[in-house]
This record gives sequence, structure tokens and C-alpha cells, in this order.
Amino acid sequence: MTAAHVRAASELAISALLLFVAAAAPATAATYHVRSDGGDSEQCDGRSDAAYPGKGSAQSCAWKHPFNALPPGKPPRIAGGDTLVIHDGSYMMGFGAPDADACSSDSRADCVMAPVPGGPSPTQLTRILGNNDMGQCKGKMPELWATERARMVLRLEDSSNVELACLEVTDHSGCIKGHNHAGKTAGETERCRSDAAPFGDWGEYGLYARDSGNVLLRDLDIHGMAVNGIRAGRVRDWTLQRVKLRANGWAGWDGDISQGKGGSSSNSGRMVFSGGEISWNGCGERYPGKQVFGCWGQKQGGYGDGLGTARSGGQWLFEDMRIHHNTSDGLDLLYMDGSGSVTVRRVRAEGNGGNQIKVAGPVTIENSIAVGSCAYFASFPTSNMIETDHCRAMGNTLSLTLTGGALATVRHNTLAGQGDCLLITLGGNDAARVLVQNNVFLGGSEWRSKDGNHDDVCGHYASDSDASVVFERNLFWKIKDNKCPAGNLCDSDPGLTDASLAHFNATPRAGSPLIDAGKALPQPKDDFNRKPRPVGTAPDIGAIEVQAQGSRKP
Repeated sequence: MTAAHVRAASELAISALLLFVAAAAPATAATYHVRSDGGDSEQCDGRSDAAYPGKGSAQSCAWKHPFNALPPGKPPRIAGGDTLVIHDGSYMMGFGAPDADACSSDSRADCVMAPVPGGPSPTQLTRILGNNDMGQCKGKMPELWATERARMVLRLEDSSNVELACLEVTDHSGCIKGHNHAGKTAGETERCRSDAAPFGDWGEYGLYARDSGNVLLRDLDIHGMAVNGIRAGRVRDWTLQRVKLRANGWAGWDGDISQGKGGSSSNSGRMVFSGGEISWNGCGERYPGKQVFGCWGQKQGGYGDGLGTARSGGQWLFEDMRIHHNTSDGLDLLYMDGSGSVTVRRVRAEGNGGNQIKVAGPVTIENSIAVGSCAYFASFPTSNMIETDHCRAMGNTLSLTLTGGALATVRHNTLAGQGDCLLITLGGNDAARVLVQNNVFLGGSEWRSKDGNHDDVCGHYASDSDASVVFERNLFWKIKDNKCPAGNLCDSDPGLTDASLAHFNATPRAGSPLIDAGKALPQPKDDFNRKPRPVGTAPDIGAIEVQAQGSRKP
């Protein structure tokens, strides 16, 4: 073979290899745009951040509605790994919206966006972003609002490797689906119309998800939905950063997707909630003023958890969260199956109508403030709750259920409340252990009366449990029968800045017995405000280290 033949054969081999690599490589991800002044899917290709020029088809311009990208009842017009940028504006989601011609008038609830197509890999995400987001939200977030009892606004079914960011999700009605009460204001109703169309400007879920993994939710404001902010089950490896779930009529996050059919809703992997807020769920939200009203509880047929799941696994982490004024439990992970764990770190929970924090399995609770003002809604002016809804589940501030021989660690927290007990431990075999270290237990008068007498709140109660409970360097004040384990600070005023449940401030005052009175521990290295604790010397008892006060409200 001549040198020329060798060179030609080599060039052919290289060409074939390049063709093979090109065929095997994923298609280049595209970026699409939605603008209120865009065009429909025939007028614009969605590939440009530009208004529709007013004439022509297949123009290089933005679509006018999210349904143009994810049309109800039709295949998506974006692919896995693409980015959809939704620019500033208000977009009606449901029957009657643009590109909803496949929807049936007889089935308006099902007029919802196509599921978001999953990304090709964990490093190639499909992204739905508000306002050309490049890591931070810019300006006012675009509003996606449900109408005509739409089942959901955002949809992640079999959708993995997805990011959703910088979006406001809501509806334009204050009603709650299935509410059992008429409004207190003339002409106002708290119950959504479900008997006949038109149903009005309301929807059930802000986001619905199942069989969905590796998802990032960032800077979402989901509020005022008629049922749940998020309904999600069988999900894995989700991260929520700065997500707000506020004033959704049944629950903030409802993790039961079986709907009474006995199917699994169990989650897996890492479930991370960071820097967000879960509040006022179990209440309606008036439109457009956003006033909270119509709060109801489980004794009336509602729900009211801030976050609750069905039986579940997974490693759950809650950090730097505010979980408050939900009509039932604030955080309810009672049904953890023992295959995972729960960590609660730098969380403030207060004003929830049941338990502030209820968790199961191996557990770590640290640097958190839990104010068990469980009867808050008894004096809330627009609440419909009845007396048995207040302080439900005995209103215990912190409820721990151990699975098998699990370890629970409760350290450097400040606990107060008006329920039965500040800490209750349940379950676990004789290998289970609870370490309770450097906490403040601040009791007072229990809200529920027994035979007309208001007892003091108990510090700790073990129910049907073989677990050993070890108390080290905690402070107990105003506790029933002055019960206080040896080796702890007993019957001592903690000297907090404000010990009232209504204005609770956990920062120790000068001269507080909490200062430098704790047991030196290897963890945590910081306090509620992310300020360092001393190394090698005694830290302060409770969530706040006075030498390390920060700017965040304690």
C-alpha cells in the first residue's frame, strides 16, 4: 500500500470515528423564552427573547405562554436538558389559557401543563427559570396562577434532573377545596365551587410530583392554593432552597400520593430543605390582599400540617428554616420507616396547632428554637377552628419516635410551650438511646385544662418506650412537679430576653445561668445564628451563644 493509500485510509477512519462520536453525543441543549408580548407556537419558535413582531409565522421570537412550551394533552415542545425562561408577567394556567385547545370543557381540572421532560443526566438539567435567572432571581418573579380548579400548576411526573427557580405559583381565589364553613364576611365563601362550571380562579396543587429524582427547587413562592402547596411522593434527592409554602388550604407539603389506594409514597436519597418558610397552611389566603383567613383543622375535616409524609425513607435535612402557624403539626415526619434519618438544624418552629416538630427514626435536633404556642389559633380573629383542634396530639413541643435501636440526639435547643410536654419520646427497643444535652426546657401553664385545673407543662415524658434517655447539662424552669434529672440546672429562671410565647426571644440576658454552663461537645461548632461556639471550654446552654449573637431574629 502506498503512502497516499495509507493516508486516505487513515482519513476515512478518522471521519468515521468523528461521525460515530457526533451521533453518540447528546443534542445541544436549547434555550426558549416566554414573554407576555410573545406569539403562539405557530407565530414564534420561542428561541429568542423578543416580542412577536405582529405578523408572520415561525418568527424568531418568544412564546407568549408556558403552555406553548408544555401544552396540555400534547407532547412538550422543549426537550430534556433545555432551558425555558419565563419572563416577568402573570400567566393564567388552566382551561381557557393559550394553547389549551386539547382540553375538554367537561374535564377542566385536567387542563394542566405537560410533565417537564427530564434532563439527560444529573449534570444536564432541564431548567424552568423566572426572569432569565443566572443563579439569582432578577426583579419581580413571574406569576403562574391556576384557574378552573386546575389539578396542578407545575408538574414533575417521571421528571428527573430538573431545576425550577424564581417563580410565584398561586391562584386568584381565597377558597379552600371542601371547606366545611361559609365565610364570615357577607358574600364570601371559604369553600371552592366544585359542583358545576365555571368553577372560578382556583387550583389544587402548586406543584405535583411523583417518581422524580435529582430535583432542585430554588426561590419558589407557592401560596394560596386550594389544597396543597406541594403534593409529592416517591421522590429522591430533592433540594429546596429558599422555597416558601404559605397559606395553602390543606397543607404546605403533603407527601401522600396514594390517595387511599394503598400505593407506596416512600421517598429516598437526600431530601434537603434550606433557608425556606412553611407557614399558615390550613388557612385560606384572600386575593389579592393575601390576608390569611378561614383557618381550619383536622377535627373539621381539614389537614393543616406544614409538612407531612406517608411512610417514607430518605435522609431528611431541615436547616435555617422557619416553620410556623400551620393549623396542625409544623413538621410531621412521624412515619419515617427507620431506613433513613432526620436532621433539624437552626430551625425556628412556633405557633403550630399541634406538635412543633414531630419526627421518627434516627434523629438529630440541634441549635433550634421550638415555641409550642399550640393554642395560637384560639384567639386568631378569622379562624374557624374548634377547641379540640388546638394543641392536638397533646400539643407536645418536640415529639420523637424511635425506630428499633435508633439514636436520637437533642442538643443546644431552646424549647418552650403550652402543650402537655416539651419533649416526648416514644418507641424504640432496649438498644435505642436518646441523648439530651445543653437544652433549655421552659414550661409554664398548660393550655388544656384537666378537671378544670391547668397543670404545668411537663419537661419530658416517655411513652411505650424501652429507649434509655440521658440528660446532661440542661436547664429546667416552670416544669410540672419540678421534675429535673440529676446533673442538670433545676428550677432556674433561664433569664431569656423575652420568655413570653407571643414574643419569644431566646437570647440569654446578662447574668443568665445559661452562660458558660453547658457541657463541651464536639458538635455543633456554631449556634442558631451560625456564630461559633467556644472550643475546649463550656458553651452556653440553649440555641443562642451570647458571645456569638448574630443579626437573625432569635
